[in-house]
Amino acid sequence: MALTSRTHGVTGRIRTATSNLHEDNQSLISDIGKAFSLMKEIAVDFETAKQFERVKELENAVVELVDTYEDCSHFSSAIESVGVIYQPGPELTDFDKLFKNEVAQLKANSSSVPQNHPLMRQFREGVWLDNAKSKHNELKVRHAGEPLPGEEQEDIIMTSNQSTILNVTCPLSGKPVIELEHPVRSIICKHVYDKGAITQYLRGNITRCPVAACPAKLQLDKVKHDPLLAAEIDDLRKMQNQGVMTDVMDVTEFEE
Repeated sequence: MALTSRTHGVTGRIRTATSNLHEDNQSLISDIGKAFSLMKEIAVDFETAKQFERVKELENAVVELVDTYEDCSHFSSAIESVGVIYQPGPELTDFDKLFKNEVAQLKANSSSVPQNHPLMRQFREGVWLDNAKSKHNELKVRHAGEPLPGEEQEDIIMTSNQSTILNVTCPLSGKPVIELEHPVRSIICKHVYDKGAITQYLRGNITRCPVAACPAKLQLDKVKHDPLLAAEIDDLRKMQNQGVMTDVMDVTEFEE
């Protein structure tokens, strides 16, 4: 009985410690997101001023930032995983080995190349597009009819402004995404919800994403606080304040 109590006590302390470390690291990832947004804004100013060498310098810096972001993400996920899988055994646990194994597994399962990372696409789109309206209330594209750099062979032409936020309102609470106090995002379908609303929704044994026509099956542990979400919501807020139309859906109504 005493041994069982001690075992549970150790497990609880390890989980608390890893949870605290995970939260600290999430804050760091969030700061990386803010730095990325600032660098993108500066790059847009340089592009407008035709200081293309400066834009390239910033793009190279963003590649390094993306690398750091990936490392921090793997570190954060490994910390969380260690807290979940840890079970005391007869021998002392080699936490260094356990942690390194988790990081190695995460990196092996990640196929992300910095140049193809979603953040890099956001950066290039931000530089390529002019978030100003013409007198006809249409977007002006600095490089109208031209593909994004590096995508010439893919025939991807930028003709409108895009947001990385897929829905402008939470389908459950009806609140605008830019007003959510605790926004979370599905790692499966990438839709954004109010944390309290989606938690209550999923506890009701409903697993389908509440966004109309979205076929994704959700799990509570797959709907998480996304460290970069705050920066993306801030970008969306700026677009809306500028009166720029974005390619996001109003999904307040959802199917039962």
